[in-house]
Formats: sequence, C-alpha cells, structure tokens
Amino acid sequence: MELAKAYDVIVVGGGNAALCAALSASEEGAKVVVLERAPQSERGGNSCYTEMIRCVYNGVEDIQALCPDISSEDIAMSDFGRYTEDQFFDDMARTTENRTDPDLCEIMIRQSNPTMHWLRKNGVRFLPYFGKQAYKIDGIFRFFGGVILELWGGGQGLMAALYKRGEQAGVDIRYGAWVRELIHDSRGVRGVVADMGGQPVEIFGKAVVLACGGFESNPEWRARYLGKGWDLAKVRGTKFNTGDGLAMATRIGASPYGHWSGCHAVSWERYATEFGDIPTTPSYWRHSYPFSIMVNARGERFLDEGADLRNYTYAKYGQMVLEQPGHFAYQIYDAKVLPLLREEYKKKHVTRVRAQSLEELAQKLDDVDGAKLLQTIREYNAAIHTDRPFRPDIKDGRCTTGLSVPKSNWANTIDNPPFEAYAVTCAITFTYGGLRITNKAEVLNTNLERIDGLYAAGEIVGGMFYFNYPGGTGLMSGAVFGRIAGQSAANFARGIQVVDTHHAGMHTIPG
Repeated sequence: MELAKAYDVIVVGGGNAALCAALSASEEGAKVVVLERAPQSERGGNSCYTEMIRCVYNGVEDIQALCPDISSEDIAMSDFGRYTEDQFFDDMARTTENRTDPDLCEIMIRQSNPTMHWLRKNGVRFLPYFGKQAYKIDGIFRFFGGVILELWGGGQGLMAALYKRGEQAGVDIRYGAWVRELIHDSRGVRGVVADMGGQPVEIFGKAVVLACGGFESNPEWRARYLGKGWDLAKVRGTKFNTGDGLAMATRIGASPYGHWSGCHAVSWERYATEFGDIPTTPSYWRHSYPFSIMVNARGERFLDEGADLRNYTYAKYGQMVLEQPGHFAYQIYDAKVLPLLREEYKKKHVTRVRAQSLEELAQKLDDVDGAKLLQTIREYNAAIHTDRPFRPDIKDGRCTTGLSVPKSNWANTIDNPPFEAYAVTCAITFTYGGLRITNKAEVLNTNLERIDGLYAAGEIVGGMFYFNYPGGTGLMSGAVFGRIAGQSAANFARGIQVVDTHHAGMHTIPG
C-alpha cells in the first residue's frame, strides 16, 4: 500500500503519546498517519514497558467508572481513598524541587481525570493495582503513593487498545518508518523525510507531531548530556529512542528545555539485557528496596532506603547505584520481610544469594567486602528504633539514629534467617531534557516563537520533570499532551485560530 501524497497530521512515534495524538487529531476530522520506527512486533516505545498510571480521582465512584468490572467484594475490602489535585501538585513540586514548568504541570494535573475517561472511551481498560500498589492491613487493601490503577494487560495492553482504536478510526499506521528529517521552509514544517525499507521517502502534511521519545537509548548522548558513566547504564525500555526527534527539531531552531543532565533511572537486575525485552523485562524490576538495606562493593550503605514511599524514590535511586564502585549494589533482606517482596523477585532472571547466616551471606556476595558488610549490618541493627510499629503502606517513622546514612522508615533488624541478597545495577527509563512547548503543545524556537506546524508530546517534551519523578506520571503526561497536540495540529491544518493565554496572542494559518 502506497503512502498518500499528503496528510493533515503526521505523527512521528508509536507509543502512548503518539497514539493519543493520532486519535485526538482523527477526532477533529484530520487525515492522520503514524510513522513508527520500530517493526510491528516491537511497536509502542517505552509505553510497552510500563504498568501504572497516576491521576486525580475523587473516591470509589471514580474507580467504579474507570473499572466497571470491579466486584462489590473488591470494593468492600479496599480503602481507595482519594488523590486530589492539591496532592498531585505537592508531589510534583516536591520531587522536582519546585522546578516543574508550572503551566505544563497544571494542565497535566487538571486534565488527568478527564483524560482517563477519554482513554477508557477509546478502549483502554484499567483495574485496581492490588498486586504492587496495595498492602492488606487488618483485612483491608490499603493503597499507597498516589497510584491506584494499573493498565489491563500492562503497557502492551495499553498499546494494543490504542492501536486497535487507531485502525478503527482510519489512522494510517506505518511500521519501520524511521523519520530522519523535518521538511521545513519559511512557512514552517511541511512534512518529514523517513527511511522506509532503506529508501528516503518524503511525506507531506500540514502539521507534524513529534512523539518519539528522548535519547536514553543513545550511549553517546547519555555520556554527553548526563555525564561520566552513563554510557554504561542498562536501558529499561525500547532501543529505538536515540534522540532523532530532538536532533531534527533543534536543527531547525527548536528550543531545548528542561533538565538535560537528568533522567528517570531505577535499580535493575545487575545482569539484565542491554535494552528492554518484553518477555524478560518484567523479571528485572527490583523495587522492594524500602524494606532492605542496599550496600555497595565496599560493604557500605549509601542511600536512605526508606526516605519516602517507593513511588517517590525509585526514579532517582538508579543514578545512586550507578555512582557506586563497579556500578552495582546488593539489596539485603531477612525472613521478616521476604513475604513482602514483589513478585518479580521470585521469577527467572534474578541474581539471588541465599544464606542461613550473615557470615555465610558475606562470603557469598561477589565483589563485596565481607568484613565491612558484617560491621555495617551490626551498626545498622543497633541503630533502629524497634519500639515503633512497622507499617509497609505508610511512612511509619520506624527509623535509625546515629548513622551517617540514616534510614527514615521501615527499618527492621537484619537478624532472622534465611537472608537473601539481590544484585542490582542502574537502568535508565527516559531522559528529562526535551523541547520547549506552549500550552497548546506547539514547539517554540530559540527566540521563543512558535515553529508553525510543529507540535510535541510525551518524553520528547522538556520542563516537566527534574531530578526525580512521581511514579506513573509519564504515561499521564504523554496522554494529556498527546491529546492536546493532536487537537492543536488538526486545528492548525484546518486554519482554525488558536489562543494561548500564556504565550503571544492569536494566529491563523491557512489550511
């Protein structure tokens, strides 16, 4: 099937943000093509490797509307609580050290609830995240960390639903379409040049949406922008996010924005594959660390494992592991907390050491100073306030005192065999630096003027995240701004006036 000579909207990318943009533009009556660099078997970008999504919800009624299959029994034994706009704002401000772009952040948060219902309308299914975001306390499931819903079928389920809806809506979807250049002149962006089957193909459109991710899969760019050692990190997701969208946009004058030396990076299986791999990647998560101590090759702790709920620390602790000697660490648990470990600790592709005594454990840990490890554990055990009750679902205040590296919550003595240790390294999820956009998802140039016909959404957008990240926010950001970008691009293609109260005035472009 040949490509059409021209489209209203060209969407570059194939993940959550890209498909939301395509569906949104299609809803406005636009003729849309999606150009996905990956083959069909690997479509979906980083979105395929995720599970949870963060949104504002106002109680059990919202959960029932988004999860109509939930049973009355599940409702009766669950404390869903609520997650307000104010709580979301506080979490974004705290984790980004108050640097998040206030306009973009406000749009994402205020649009998060209606966007969930829009996704539901487009075939995406959700269910309460009982498995990894709730603990059963006194017979009641209690959710924590502001995230309550997971995607039915995980990230692959999300993408299957969005692609199905795109096909039903008449969106032209092309795989193996590696976009390398923007077609740009004095009138703005008019199309793209894509490598398709080894041949350059010009594809023309009235507007282009870039939703093709950051540069986390490009080791040269990681070393250049993130710093020394980052070329050695694993990549948690797709191998196709190599910064092409950023490169082609900045070549025509687009403004870089945000935290270009920062990224989302997690603790990961030490011997994981270089890039994400759908069949095995679910075995690589190592996110029960708040109940562990983490030690490096010197046998020393190097971070506060209990500084906050997992959702607010996991995206920055990968960097701290990367900074350790040899770029690895071990998470150490005793029998008291082993039943709380997430399911991936029990799967294949896990580097686990098990011992009946601490001395045996110290001998078995490869590349670790055993004598120093035993000293570290003794000092840690002696520093714990054991009079405070342990509660896994809240910050329980069960802490240490007198240590150079404190543990602020969930501190349990490591003295009850068997003991288990898990080897971890750093895996990067996505980069924080990106392009500067308006509230309508229009890309700005370095004069902070709109580049006519160019829009962006998803991980290619800068300014949203700095230093850290509230878990589940990336999918929401991609969905919200993908939807906005698609609508804005379709309106531009039809010559409809666009008003942006935060940027200069109003403009009209003939279709």
